Amino acid sequence: MDEVELSADEARRLQLRAQGFLGARPKGGVPAMLERLGAVQLDTISVLARSHELVPYARLGAVGRNAVETAYWGNGTYRAFEYWAHAASVIPMADWPLFEFRRRAYRSRGWRWHKVPEGVCDEIRARLRSDGPLTTKELGGAKASSEWWDWSDHKIGIEWLLDIGEVVCVERVGWRRVYDLAERAVPEHLRTQEPDDDACLTALVARAGKALGVATRGDLADYYRVRQDQVDQVIEATGLVRASVRGWAQPAWADPEALDVPPKGRHVTTLLSPFDSLVWDRARASRVFGFDHRLEAYVPKAKRVHGYFAMPLLAGGRLLGRVDPARDGRTLIARQVTFEPWAVRTAPRAETAAAALATALWRAASWVGCDDVRVERIVPDGVDRALLDAALKSAATG
Repeated sequence: MDEVELSADEARRLQLRAQGFLGARPKGGVPAMLERLGAVQLDTISVLARSHELVPYARLGAVGRNAVETAYWGNGTYRAFEYWAHAASVIPMADWPLFEFRRRAYRSRGWRWHKVPEGVCDEIRARLRSDGPLTTKELGGAKASSEWWDWSDHKIGIEWLLDIGEVVCVERVGWRRVYDLAERAVPEHLRTQEPDDDACLTALVARAGKALGVATRGDLADYYRVRQDQVDQVIEATGLVRASVRGWAQPAWADPEALDVPPKGRHVTTLLSPFDSLVWDRARASRVFGFDHRLEAYVPKAKRVHGYFAMPLLAGGRLLGRVDPARDGRTLIARQVTFEPWAVRTAPRAETAAAALATALWRAASWVGCDDVRVERIVPDGVDRALLDAALKSAATG
């Protein structure tokens, strides 16, 4: 296929559909969603829910949290594993062979963050073989002191064995990783595959292209955190099609299957985790949606602009603003709502934005077991509070 030309709007819609936010609701539940995305980022922060729960909620609606955990970790049979993708992520078990290039690189280097103490890996292997699956605490502790980076010998050992693929994080319990031996957790037909680096990279870059719909070289590299020169060396083998997107400074590549059918259908209205793959790449979110966003959880409170865990508001295929959520008993609180200036510039736009916000807040409230919603602050200051109050009342009864 020759190079295709796309408008910025077409690229945005292709990306929304590829990510599960445009068109018919994806079938197959959470397992199919994980397969579609290729990776769901994990994070320790929990406000309404943890990020790996918010990702399926945003696409599938009020899916139960137990269903999410079962879909990721299985019920006696491991369906996924945790490893380094965009960051620490849940990855479909079928993709285990594709990360051999990364495990091989760690083995070649001999260490990652810490030098591994002599003998500790043998001790961990023996414990897992006799008593596993186990957490780091059960293996001997995670930290040697109160400093976050000061790992115990057992923490250093288990993380190294995870890096090189001898053990697998197969579950999170109370946010602690649960480790098992790869020989027990990973099906043999997957564990014994050892594709070369080019084969791994070709498959992962192709996967990234499919998950994004259309993407630049940098976008493709960022999805699984590979180098851009690694993208260059395999891009022609991925089957992705060269594309030119009006307004994008860099050339792009598109999923040929996505180009066959124009994206259309329903748009999802929802709050997004800041770690959702639609927005986790800040440069891409700015280019595709004109939306500049950063996580402020680690910014001193007095210097925050949008809030501790500001969640982007998606509606009509646009990012209309951000909501900084909290809970007080059975009330979902929006401590601050920050609309994009263009979204509330005119009365009709402000009415649309208020309705989208109200819908997103009430849906989230219902999902987390709240029966009331309260908005404390709206930015910019000129937004009609009565308009929002009316929208919240309508959404509550609608």
